[in-house]
Order: sequence, then structure tokens, then C-alpha cells
Amino acid sequence: MSEPTPPIASPTIEYFRPAPAWVPRAPKQRYWLHLLLLLATCFTTLVMGARMQHNFEHDRPALSFSDDPIAGETIPFFPYGWTYKHPARLLGGVPFMSALMLFFLAHEMGHYLYCRHYGVYATLPFFIPVPTPIGTMGAVILIRSRIRSRTALFDIGIAGPIAGFVVAVAVLLVSLAWSKPLPTVPSMSDYDFGFPLIFQWAHQLLMSAGVLPESASLPLDRLLIHPTAIAAWVGMLATSLNLLPGGQLDGGHIVFSIAPRAHKIISRLTILILLFMAYFLWTGWFVWAILLQISSFRHPQVAEWPKISGVRLWLALLALAMLALTLTPAPFLHASLPDVIREFRGR
Repeated sequence: MSEPTPPIASPTIEYFRPAPAWVPRAPKQRYWLHLLLLLATCFTTLVMGARMQHNFEHDRPALSFSDDPIAGETIPFFPYGWTYKHPARLLGGVPFMSALMLFFLAHEMGHYLYCRHYGVYATLPFFIPVPTPIGTMGAVILIRSRIRSRTALFDIGIAGPIAGFVVAVAVLLVSLAWSKPLPTVPSMSDYDFGFPLIFQWAHQLLMSAGVLPESASLPLDRLLIHPTAIAAWVGMLATSLNLLPGGQLDGGHIVFSIAPRAHKIISRLTILILLFMAYFLWTGWFVWAILLQISSFRHPQVAEWPKISGVRLWLALLALAMLALTLTPAPFLHASLPDVIREFRGR
């Protein structure tokens, strides 16, 4: 008669040992490319910063790109030749360039350092040098391996916005005092700004503390904003865009890490709100609605457990507060869809 529970041979225990985890090879960092893009972006932001400072010194809005001569000179949109003839003018662009690059560097390095912390392979920041009105399209890191937990996804997603927000607030508090009153006959700007709540609160705080000079104590819509304050404005706008709760934006990662099943619903609701805002406030929201729709098709799959809890839930509320403080429903005034259509028909 055979034994009902035969003994297990000792060599069989070998089958129950966990297999070694597969560790992906770290991506090869192309340091020369990162450095080249960094230097190129420093140059493009420096040139545009010099143009802004020149406008500001001649009592024009920093982002005015009209063909009207300034001090007898007609300055092109991207004035490379203008700065080449007079290199000293580039010094005027240093504050704007430094503030803007510091913001983007802080934001992307926040993501990168937490990727390193969790053993997620990511590239260093790729800066994007483009002769836009601010001289760049920002920066991006590429994540090359799987994010394995909801905790890691949350921390990586929120680290960038927090780091960038801290830098943008510091720049804002310093630079608002450098602004000055609009001239009696204001020059037309190509961009009429709307200001986020954080700008208004910071302005009121500095006024109450008696820090602002009398020339900068006027309402924001009656000030010529200093180019460095515009760098802070760009930082706040970029923070709010990244914190939009949908798709694969930082805000989408935060939502997915907290409530994976609600992510798709929240993404679609965000898209609907953006379409509404695009019609009534700023047509640029159409672009972000499309980007959210495209990026919502897939999302990093992470383990169900452990769930987000404790201090990270408070950080999620902080992210929501940052979104409320930095979001500008109409970043550029008079740019709703009806406004754009009327302007197009009037030409």
C-alpha cells in the first residue's frame, strides 16, 4: 500500500525559492545632448529676456512684439542679430532666463530624484529651445522603466509640481517689487494677462507688509509687470497645467494613484470642463483637452496594494490647493472662441 502523504524530498524545496527579480538595464544617458539642449535653451530664453527687459525699460509691456520702433530701432521677434551687435544687452535678459530655467529645472529634477529614489530609470531633463515668446517650450524627462507601486507613482507625480511651485513663489515675491506703473498712454501688448489667485494674494500680502514701493502698490492690471515676474507667471501656469487631474499629467498620476477606478471618469470630466473654458475664456484650452484625451488612452499599471494613505492624502490636498492658486481660467484676455472669431472676421 502506498503512503497517502509521501515525504517531500529535500531537493524539492529548491522549487519554492523565489526567482531573482529581473532588473532592467539602466538607460544610457546622453549627457552631451542634455547639456547641448540646456545651453541652447539658456540662449533662447536669454535673448527673449533681453527683449523683454528692453521693452520694460522703455515703458512697454514686456511681451509687446509690435513693429513700432523702440528708441529708433525696430526689433525683430527673436532678436538674435540685435543682441549680437550689442552683446551687453544680453545682461538684461539674465534675471528672466535665470528665474525661468530654475523653475523648469526644479520641476523636472523633482520627478527625476524621486525616480532615482524608487529605482525607476529616467533620463535627465531634456530642455526644449524654441523661439517662443518666452524662448522655450519647457523641459521633460523620459521614464524608461515600470513604476511598480501606487506610492511611487504618487511621489514621483507630486514631487515636480511642489518643487516648481516653491521656486515660482520665491521668484514672485521678489520680482513684484520691480514692477512699475503703466505709462499715461499705455502701449498695446500682444498679450493681455489674466492673473492667478496666487499673484493677487502675494501682491496683497506684500502691500500689507509695506514691502512694495509706492510705484508697485497699484492694482495688478495697472502695472507694467517686470520680466522676472513674467517668469513666475509662466511657472504658475505650467504648474496648473501639469496638475490638471487627468490623463498622464502629474495631476492624472496623483488621481490614478489614489483612485485608479475613478481616473477615467475624472479625466473625461476635466476634458468637458476644458472645452467649456475654451469656448468662453481661452481657446488654448482646446489644445489641452485634446492632449488629455490622447493621453487618457493608457496609464501606467501599478500594483493595487499598498493604497495611498496617511500624509500622502494631505499632500494630495496640497496639490489641489496648488491647482486652485495657480490656475488662470483666462491666461490671456480677449482670447475666447467668440473673440477669436470676431477678430478673424474683422480682418
